Amino acid sequence: MKKLLNTLYVTSEGAYLRKDGETIAVDIEGVSRARAPAHLLGQIICFGQVAVSPALMGFAAEVGITISFLAYSGKLLARVEGPQTGNVLLRRAQHEATKADVALPVARAIVAAKIANQRAVLRRHLRDYPDAPGVAQVNVSQLRLSDAARHALTAPDLDILRGQEGEAAHAYWTAFSAMIRNPDPVFVFTGRNRRPPRDAVNAVLSFLYVLTALDARAACESHGLDPQMGFLHRDRPGRMSLALDLMEELRAPLADRVCLSLINRRQLAPSDFRSEPTGAVLLNDAGRETVLKAYQERKRAELRHAWLDERIALGLVPQVQAQLLARHLRGDIDIYPAWIWG
Repeated sequence: MKKLLNTLYVTSEGAYLRKDGETIAVDIEGVSRARAPAHLLGQIICFGQVAVSPALMGFAAEVGITISFLAYSGKLLARVEGPQTGNVLLRRAQHEATKADVALPVARAIVAAKIANQRAVLRRHLRDYPDAPGVAQVNVSQLRLSDAARHALTAPDLDILRGQEGEAAHAYWTAFSAMIRNPDPVFVFTGRNRRPPRDAVNAVLSFLYVLTALDARAACESHGLDPQMGFLHRDRPGRMSLALDLMEELRAPLADRVCLSLINRRQLAPSDFRSEPTGAVLLNDAGRETVLKAYQERKRAELRHAWLDERIALGLVPQVQAQLLARHLRGDIDIYPAWIWG
């Protein structure tokens, strides 16, 4: 089993990253504030005005550490990575399998698993808070999602499958507000919005989805897959479609659960957000740090992977799923076993 490597998140304005032997040092105003052994890192993610030395960029590319530069909003600006690896025959098989007329079986599995995992989040709320306000709506939505997951497995084409995914998303987000138990008005949720997020809850969700997508992309590249050739998401220049496909299975149990926990445990407050003149609501430095810590902690949680029949860290699920997809494309297994949380 692949080891769960750490991610170094750098959020301090004006930070400078440099190589110091086999260690990565983080300097702020000329003073070394943090150090991380390179062999424990899988990626480095920099937010805002962060500088990286050329020596570190070259070293990271050589040892397989990717460096991503993100805007404060979480938008990916650039990535530094080493030469592409992987078997060219696997990528040819992926190219053939992602054509619209043959991509349906894998896409069905991904959507059905995504919906099942959304339903699991709703059912856990019903189990843990049976007397909370809004449980009737949560129950209606989880029943709708049960039907939607079943229908996704028999969708006749990709367009209908995407429509079913959209209907399931409507049912899920309709019930999401009932799972927010923090009465602070800043956490009122009226529906999913993005580009830009216009409220605090959507700001947290969007930020977490960026982190999850980066983990999914790293998993694709680790196993020789092209992160831009997807089964469910349509091809678009610059879009990492396969990474977005794989993250669908993780949205609810990883990102959404972290969001709900942070809000309901009051680990986030109105002071952790800032409003932009454009109407966007974004996490500030303190808010991002809180979310990053919770995300990393959630990734360390252990669970049983049904296909492997062994316990693994949640953060390893993208790696396992990318490996299983690669095995399916090579013909080692007949189907792609999408991950269902439970």
